[in-house]
Amino acid sequence: MTSPVRRSALDAVPAHAFFVVSAVFHYLGPALAVLLFAAVEPLGVAWLRIALAALVFWLWRRPLRVWRALDNGARWLLAGWAAVLAAMNCCFYLAIDRLPLGTVAAIEFAPVILLAAVAVRTLRNLAALLLAVGGVYILTDVRLSGDWLGLLFTALNATLFAGYVILGHRVSQRPGQSRIDGLALAMGMAALLSLPVGIGAAWRALTDPVLLAAAAAVAICSSVIPYVCDQLAMARLTRGAFALLLSLLPATASVIGAIVLDQRPTAAEVLAVALVVVATGLHREEGRS
Repeated sequence: MTSPVRRSALDAVPAHAFFVVSAVFHYLGPALAVLLFAAVEPLGVAWLRIALAALVFWLWRRPLRVWRALDNGARWLLAGWAAVLAAMNCCFYLAIDRLPLGTVAAIEFAPVILLAAVAVRTLRNLAALLLAVGGVYILTDVRLSGDWLGLLFTALNATLFAGYVILGHRVSQRPGQSRIDGLALAMGMAALLSLPVGIGAAWRALTDPVLLAAAAAVAICSSVIPYVCDQLAMARLTRGAFALLLSLLPATASVIGAIVLDQRPTAAEVLAVALVVVATGLHREEGRS
């Protein structure tokens, strides 16, 4: 359980700060996955990411004590979230194995835009949504492809990502339940659900210390830190506000690329980042100044 002192310290941190941390690590994880893509099949990478993240959560939180205290509604909610996490990660890696990452990212964001649109109640927020859509459109290089199987995995991943936002927000809003313990339980179930399709492809990494260490780094950067920060942000943001903030992800990728990889952005990319930042600053939740 989280102590009152630690809880008050977390409450003092702005929700947007948690999201920024999540956005940064969301792209550091794939950078560390390069080694794994060269040696392990996509489903193996997906299972390693889920399973090692689950191991970290269970060593940290030991959530079985929480499971026994949950009602059936909470258990089914976590089970559904676990199924989404398992399927989403598998579809994501199968998609980027066949299509450019920019294409996958652009299609992945489409259902999230719809979530943000559903939450629009004012002209100000509508303007913010339109600016975010424009910025993301410029940043993400959407290209049609003849690989229909890749497009199928991409569409499935996009739908599941919207499910991750919806179910994750519900978990974060449940009263009397530690949101991190709920995440730990869901990740553990996701590891079991994805075990049959991933263990065979991941076997080589399980017997190679270097690959296993790289997989652990990917799990921490891609699933532990971002998902924890997402839960802390979701607890204090409406679902629509969180969905709009997700438009920062392509902008964050451009900034990380410029700083870490020396990939200088074009004038169009700088404009796109500016549009997304303005959109995020323009958006207001109902009842807040």
